Amino acid sequence: MNSTQRFGRCAKAYAAFRPSYPAGAIEAVLEGLGDPAALTIADVGAGTGISSRLFADRGPKIIAIEPNEQMRAAAALHPRVQWHNGNAERTGLRESSVDAVVACQAFHWFATAAAMGEFRRIARRRAAILQYERDERDDFTRAYGEIVRFYATDDTEAMRLRALTIFERFPAGRVKRSEHSSVQRLDRDALLGRASSASYLPAAGPDAERLRTDLRALFAGFAGGGYVELAIVTYALVADW
Repeated sequence: MNSTQRFGRCAKAYAAFRPSYPAGAIEAVLEGLGDPAALTIADVGAGTGISSRLFADRGPKIIAIEPNEQMRAAAALHPRVQWHNGNAERTGLRESSVDAVVACQAFHWFATAAAMGEFRRIARRRAAILQYERDERDDFTRAYGEIVRFYATDDTEAMRLRALTIFERFPAGRVKRSEHSSVQRLDRDALLGRASSASYLPAAGPDAERLRTDLRALFAGFAGGGYVELAIVTYALVADW
C-alpha cells in the first residue's frame, strides 16, 4: 500500500491514542533559531497535527503538510497551523520559504535523497526529525514490544531505525542528535487504541482479535490503579547549514 494512503483507516485512532512529544524534543528543534514567534516551520507528514500544534503553541506559524485526506480531517484546528495537501518530495512550497522543516514520526516513509533535497530547497536554515521508539529497558514496554513484533505485518519498525541513520547523513548538513524520555499513561481501552493506530498491525479478522486478546492479558498482568505506562524515548535529529 502507498504510504500516503495506509493511515486512512486509523486516522481517528492516531489522533486519539498516539503520544505527544516531550518538551525537550520540541525545544531541541527550535534551539538557536531566535524568537519563535518570528518563525515559519513546515511540518512534513504532519498526520493529525500532534506535532504541528506543539510547535505552534511555542509561537511559530506552522505549515502542516499531509497528503492523506482522512488524517487532515481528523486534526484539531489551531490558529497558527495552516494545512496543505502535499508530500515530502513535492511540498508545493516556494524555495527558502520557511525557516525550518521538521518531520515527526514520519521520516521513515520518505527517507530519500529527493525528500531531503526538497527539505533543503524550502528551508532557509534547518531540517529536523523527531522519532519516538519504545524504551524496552522497561518490563511492560518490552512485553508490549514483543506482542507488536509478533503481529507486525511488515518491516515498519526496521524502516524507522534505518531512517535515523539516513538522516544522520543529511547532505551537506551538520547534524546534532539528542534523546528525550517520557511515558504514555494508558488505561485498557487506550492501550488497545494505541495498537489500533499502527498501520502495520492487523485491524480486522482473527489475527486482530488475537492481538486484542493478548493486549488485554498484558494489561491485566501489569496494570496498577487501572493504568499502564509505556516508556518512550524520542530522538531529535537536527541538521543545520
